[in-house]
Amino acid sequence: MSQTGQETWTVKRMLEWTRGYLERKGDEHPRLSAEWLISDVTGLSRVQIYMNFDKPLTPAELDAMHDAVVRRGRGEPLQYVTGEMPFRHIVLHCERGVLIPRPETEVLVDAALEGVDAAPVTFPAILGEVPESTKNKAVGEDVKGASPSGGASFEKSASAESDAEPAEPTDPAEPADPAEPAEPPVLVEPGCRVLEIGTGTGCIALSIASERSGTRVVATDLSSQAVALATRNRDALGLENAVTVVESDLASAVDPDLMGTFSVLVSNPPYIPSAVVPTLPQEVIGYEPGLALDGGEDGLDVFRRILELAPQALAPGGMLCCELFEDNVGTAAELVRAQGGWASAEVREDLTHRPRVLVAMREG
Repeated sequence: MSQTGQETWTVKRMLEWTRGYLERKGDEHPRLSAEWLISDVTGLSRVQIYMNFDKPLTPAELDAMHDAVVRRGRGEPLQYVTGEMPFRHIVLHCERGVLIPRPETEVLVDAALEGVDAAPVTFPAILGEVPESTKNKAVGEDVKGASPSGGASFEKSASAESDAEPAEPTDPAEPADPAEPAEPPVLVEPGCRVLEIGTGTGCIALSIASERSGTRVVATDLSSQAVALATRNRDALGLENAVTVVESDLASAVDPDLMGTFSVLVSNPPYIPSAVVPTLPQEVIGYEPGLALDGGEDGLDVFRRILELAPQALAPGGMLCCELFEDNVGTAAELVRAQGGWASAEVREDLTHRPRVLVAMREG
């Protein structure tokens, strides 16, 4: 890719050359890959690419494009080459060693959001202790009925003040002792708690937190690299106050006081049966972490541990939702029913109409 004399590399020429090169290398979607790589290198959106066909690439862009095309031609996933991945309404940083989010997982987020929307308020609208009489009421009741100190409502306080005897006037010559100005109450939106097991890039936790303001999510992962990446993604999205990322085997490092308070337990655990893993595309098994793929003999090793954890983590009436393999999600539903304590267990299809997501509701 040189840029001399008559061989100027315009956006159009680069798009056509890259598409042809990647097609010869076996890329299933060579034009999409070419658009994505050019967009990443030039900063142009995919629409702008077609509006700037005559724009020449700079030497620095040519060098970056050369490196990107070679990596993609070797089979490296686009998300690792460009370092990012759009997911629902957010864009996430991606890096080799952490599982790439899949479109199918968006269906899992939809299910988790249903659980969030149906959940009772599990923490108050105003920070600080709240009397038992105001807990788990409707959102409007919490805001109206709780004072900054957790006492009676603002309306009652105003009424009581109007009925009280007027205070003795103070002597203007003797000013009252200056009092420390009262700190204004710190208001937060009421909401529920969600626990995610195996957060990876943070795509599930961060989508839930960004789409349901007020929800508090605890996201765990066994991989320190995944925890670091999810934390960077969280901070880049400004969700530091909504999502806590914890390095943990399942929920072993989660605050014990939170156990039993989660309205939703969501997970996309390793679920590929061990015998199936070697048959996956080279683009997957050659680059993505086996720890996030291999689910044991039947693909349900980690799911069984999550199912054992669920009654301890979930509040009464809470939801468990997991993305699983199309050939074992039905077995997982049977395991839920056999455990007992569940009001329902159903299997939902993914975007390609394959059975993929297990949704179960606790009794109560």
